[in-house]
Amino acid sequence: MLTSAGTRRAGLLVPLFSMPSSRSWGIGEIGDIPTMAAWMSSAGQRVLQLLPINEMPLHETSPYSALSAMAIDPQFISIADLEDFVALGGEPALEPDLRIHLEHARAAKTVDYALVRTLKETVLRRSFARFVADELETQTVRAEAFRAYVDAESWWLDDYALFRALHAKYDEGPWSEWPEPLRRREPAAIAEARLALTRDILYRQYLQWVAGTQWAAARSAVGDVAIWGDLPFMVSSDSADVWARQDDFCFDVSVGVPPDAFSETGQDWNLPAYRWDVVRSGGYAWLRARARRNAALFDGYRVDHLVGFYRTYVRPLDGSGARFTPAEQADQIALGEQVLAVFREPGAEIIAEDLGVVPPFVRESLERQAIPGYKVFRWERAWHHEGQPFLDPAGYSPLSVATSGTHDTEPLAVWWATAPPEERHALRAIPSLCDRLSSQECLSAFEGDTLSAPLRDLLLETLYGSSSMLLILPIQDVFGWRDRINQPATVNSSNWTWRLPWPVDRFNEEREALAVAGKLKKWAKNSRRSL
Repeated sequence: MLTSAGTRRAGLLVPLFSMPSSRSWGIGEIGDIPTMAAWMSSAGQRVLQLLPINEMPLHETSPYSALSAMAIDPQFISIADLEDFVALGGEPALEPDLRIHLEHARAAKTVDYALVRTLKETVLRRSFARFVADELETQTVRAEAFRAYVDAESWWLDDYALFRALHAKYDEGPWSEWPEPLRRREPAAIAEARLALTRDILYRQYLQWVAGTQWAAARSAVGDVAIWGDLPFMVSSDSADVWARQDDFCFDVSVGVPPDAFSETGQDWNLPAYRWDVVRSGGYAWLRARARRNAALFDGYRVDHLVGFYRTYVRPLDGSGARFTPAEQADQIALGEQVLAVFREPGAEIIAEDLGVVPPFVRESLERQAIPGYKVFRWERAWHHEGQPFLDPAGYSPLSVATSGTHDTEPLAVWWATAPPEERHALRAIPSLCDRLSSQECLSAFEGDTLSAPLRDLLLETLYGSSSMLLILPIQDVFGWRDRINQPATVNSSNWTWRLPWPVDRFNEEREALAVAGKLKKWAKNSRRSL
């Protein structure tokens, strides 16, 4: 495990789905991670921050709506590295229509999830059939490795594989609409389902074994770049975890957030809430399992919607008033600190997404526990002072994560274009920024609604010089791209589909990528953030 807590580091936020290589099937894949990490290492970067990689429902594109808190989404499997696919002849053996569809998936400017999933499901089924016939039935070394994986991961894999097999059997309908004995997980019904769905359960286990094996290989090939994950606050009501642990959740309310910068009315995520009394009495078993799984997959991870683990904002389905649970501040503090202690138990480093409406006592609690929260440059201002001046990054707490934005914010270039003139002018008062400019430049650089490349670089270099021990920048901002990953509280065909403009294996050939790598490396070295 690569852990460097307490040292100055810099990294980039790049969703896995956004980083396909030339050989990928229209989406970033597990095998592309070492290629991305190699370019980042050449740029002096030490952390690759991913978004969640959990399996999503077939109709979903948001990585924060998952069928499982444990399973890797099979769409991330690198088909070119799959031994069973290669043994079947690989791409040259595909039928002409499949090869045409594959070309379309690769040529698309954004991720076409439906096409990617259809293509991969076809070849993964064929690869599985080959594995069963040529490996399992002849008891090869690979078959032994598969059985060992299934045994070792049974603590989460058993429920997941059965859930996925049942989900497929019932046309991917939610478990709340399954026959009552299965909804209630009656032992006889579960035993009968395991027997009837033996082969499909085996298929789901096979997919996770392949994904897990590829993931381990990728982790061993990334060199000095740490791979960080993202732990969502909750999974979907229609998930293996909620189905398996129904007593832990409350289904007569929906989790969301109160009004904030993203929504004047707040957000309703249509997710179940934790029954914290039951979770506590059960020793936080599911949260401990999530922490164990995340620590096995990542060097560290971001705890999404951190405030929700202190106090969860819920809307009763009967239309009565929204409320926080627990209701009392003392109980909220005790709960949040217990949950964070659970997350830290397996040894992974964690950071806290403490953005939005977060009461001061939560950030005070994080400081007591030495857990870094976020410093999003554009929001770090003296809000109660005249002119609301920006805070100088040089004065950020070392126990923080400095950044120019997140996957939920517009890129820096778009923010600049839409910010009022007085907001742009306020940047001129930041000493560590304007110290890098002559007085005349400082007066003129902030005019206009186009963020120039030199000024963008100065803003980023200022963040590199911040006191925050960890700096993680969205890759869009270091290139000056305007592409957005997600528009919060919006469901449309463009959310969560953004892809890098070049395959990751071409980054060392693209002049722009080489130039950016050179700048990042210089900034990392000058700010003591590189190895």
